[in-house]
Amino acid sequence: MSGPDDRYQPSTYGDRIADVYDDIYLDAPVLSDVSATVAFLVSFTNGGPVLELGVGTGRVALPLQAAGVKVHGIDASTAMVERLRVKPGGGDIDVTIEDFRDFSLTTRFHLVYVVFNTFFGLLSQDDQVTSFRAVARHLSPGGVFVMEAFVPDLARFDRGQRVSAIRVDPDSVSLEVTQSDLVGQFTDSQRVVIREAGISLYPVKIRFAHVSELDLMARLAGLRLRERWADWDRAPFSSDSPKHISVWELDPEASNSAG
Repeated sequence: MSGPDDRYQPSTYGDRIADVYDDIYLDAPVLSDVSATVAFLVSFTNGGPVLELGVGTGRVALPLQAAGVKVHGIDASTAMVERLRVKPGGGDIDVTIEDFRDFSLTTRFHLVYVVFNTFFGLLSQDDQVTSFRAVARHLSPGGVFVMEAFVPDLARFDRGQRVSAIRVDPDSVSLEVTQSDLVGQFTDSQRVVIREAGISLYPVKIRFAHVSELDLMARLAGLRLRERWADWDRAPFSSDSPKHISVWELDPEASNSAG
């Protein structure tokens, strides 16, 4: 497997999965209690507006807004944002339809955040570095960038591939089929849902990064690590943690590399 496929665009994942995203992930064990996520994020808002990269159907943005925070969002998929708009309060969230690899907004934010591995949807190291720099440009003094992402576990793959059963019901079977390029740090996955009426495919491509690489990207953007946790409840992060919640802040001693 090589790098990104031109047939897979920034909006592809959202456009394909929008109609079933909430059904699949609303109660998924892989996602922590959203109240803990919101409580963590609120602690960094300082009363100002916040920006979510990959706002999607509003799983985090809507309860965060209900907590009294003014939320802005960016998303490449109009289909996902349409699902957000029909929910109570969804029409009150300002959303910019574009890829968050680079962006230019007039508002500055005390908090920019990206959850559930969404940052890895940027499919090259250059795009990921560019996104860090865009985030840094949009932070107000004292602002932070918060990211939730998995810690890569290369042992999950057997000869660069993995097939796992996600859900087995009387009327359907959901599988995840993945190929991994461990050198390029890419994975190509399909969530395959098999029903008597037919088969549905939900593709996702990512370019994953280890925490040390993310910290270097942050430094290139004029940010420095402020804190890192294993979950939204601030459990200590260790070498055994399957994911991380990282918080970077503007580095006053950094050169003007963020542009």
